[in-house]
Amino acid sequence: MSQNKKSIFKILIVLMALFLAACQEESSDTSKTSGRNLEKIERFTGQESKAIPSVYTTQKALSLTFNGMGDGKTMEKLLDELGKYHIKATFFLPGMRVAEEPQIAKEILARGHEIENNTLNQLDMSDFSYEQIYKEINLSNDIIQKETGSSPRYVRTRTGDMQEDVRLAAAQLGMDAVVSYNINPKDWKMKDAKSIASYVERYIARGSIINLNTNFNPEVISAIPFIAKVVSDMGYKLIPLEDLIANGKERKPLAQIPGHNAASVNLKNKNAKYKLIYNLDTTSAKIALTFDDWGSEKTVNQILAILKKESVKATFFLRAKGVEDNPNLARAIVEEGHDVANHTYTHPVLTKITPEKLQKEVVTAHKVITEAIQQQPVMFFRPPTGEIDEQSAKNVAATGYSDIIMYDVTVLDWDKKNNATDIVNGLLKKTHNGSIILLHMLDDIHTIEALPLAIKKLKNKGYKFVLVSDLIKNKS
Repeated sequence: MSQNKKSIFKILIVLMALFLAACQEESSDTSKTSGRNLEKIERFTGQESKAIPSVYTTQKALSLTFNGMGDGKTMEKLLDELGKYHIKATFFLPGMRVAEEPQIAKEILARGHEIENNTLNQLDMSDFSYEQIYKEINLSNDIIQKETGSSPRYVRTRTGDMQEDVRLAAAQLGMDAVVSYNINPKDWKMKDAKSIASYVERYIARGSIINLNTNFNPEVISAIPFIAKVVSDMGYKLIPLEDLIANGKERKPLAQIPGHNAASVNLKNKNAKYKLIYNLDTTSAKIALTFDDWGSEKTVNQILAILKKESVKATFFLRAKGVEDNPNLARAIVEEGHDVANHTYTHPVLTKITPEKLQKEVVTAHKVITEAIQQQPVMFFRPPTGEIDEQSAKNVAATGYSDIIMYDVTVLDWDKKNNATDIVNGLLKKTHNGSIILLHMLDDIHTIEALPLAIKKLKNKGYKFVLVSDLIKNKS
């Protein structure tokens, strides 16, 4: 008998066994939702399962996951490579492939990896009925459990979508979540190993779920050493999905967070009072270090590491569109003891947009940041590019942000032409008692190179770094 015929025969045996098991179940209890009986599957009306594209955590960890199940030779090489770098991964396996070659699935478990559900046939289920979706998931669960003894807790669709019917079917089957991913190098486009790893490096973040495939591109195996290196170089760990989720935190809905409504659109208050604060008139040698905009995890982590080493607390004015894409990083900034504040949602020039759009930018940013950090940010606002006039200032204040924090020290560090020496010299020349210093957390500029030396030299001149909120509160 050919290998292909053996595979088909094996699948038929497994499906027949499942069918017979269904027929033998007690039919008197029609409330059971195991799906193994022959009754029509009704759409579940209870709470849908969780949708997990990433995990809310400030832990420096992420998970490596795989879809599909390649042939025996490919999977052996992949498992060997993962073992070489001590990586425990999570494999989403199609039930049919497990039925064809259960020894591969068993070997995955034997090597200490997790097995989850990639549906029965790895089909695009976007046009499936609820019953079809249910059966695709349920039959795959049954096969995996029968062949390996492992009961999947999570399901992932072929495309990673988390449509409502998939989540309802998963809940009806007692599964914990529908899992997607937020780092997808698209290895099926036949990228080379270094390109796959470079993509991971670019988007690496706390709580991320990396998605790769085992049955398309052989370069995935060669990418493992590069991925292991970029993760290690950033001080992160690759851990199993179950552990990542277990260590994650529950995010409260926005409406449950105190202060979520501290900012609101208010176009009627055309004369709202505001304060433009450039520095503090003080005899104390206190200064405030602030950072604007947003950057990659790698860049912001380096800034946080420098500030921690130098025992400096700073105020971060966050571009909220970036926060929306990586809420874990915003929360990590807060957990390091820094303040975060409002720098609009998309970073427009305030004097060039309508009052309606301006207030929407401020309020949207407030909501996004509040939900990300799970608490109200400090109620400070800074205009993008520093450009603001009386009317736009009133419009900002009308939303609830009356303290508009400017700066008196800027060294144009956002410009790549200004090297680390330029930045340090500029800071030393311009800073005085009560100064508010503007720097940026953008990628590919020289701020990180300049920051440690600048802090040391300013400390040597007798300056003490404080938060903007403390500078204002404790002025003397």
